[in-house]
Amino acid sequence: MKILVADDSRVMRQIVIRTLRQAGYDDHEIVEAEDGADALAKVSSEKPDLVLSDWNMPNMTGLECLQALRSAGSGVPFGFVTSEGSADMREKAANAGALFLIAKPFTADTFTEHLDGVIA
Repeated sequence: MKILVADDSRVMRQIVIRTLRQAGYDDHEIVEAEDGADALAKVSSEKPDLVLSDWNMPNMTGLECLQALRSAGSGVPFGFVTSEGSADMREKAANAGALFLIAKPFTADTFTEHLDGVIA
């Protein structure tokens, strides 16, 4: 399985990747994107099985990326890993087609709870 991790912070991408490994998803291929526009392009070129995206990013937000993917007919599983998790954001994420929203701080157990049904 291939997982695309999109965040404008390289450090945050590494934290997400490390948490994926701690949660037991260490045998999956990881692709990184530095913002929503990069993620949108890499969904086409890399064909990931799951996208984990930050919400706030330059050039294109995570929500805009998800909306663009769904408008283009892509059904790639998509979840947010972001610093905020307000009820409004969770509703917007769900309405756009996100499977989950993981708010920081998160743990390996949080990832397992949200990803076990998505990652086979």
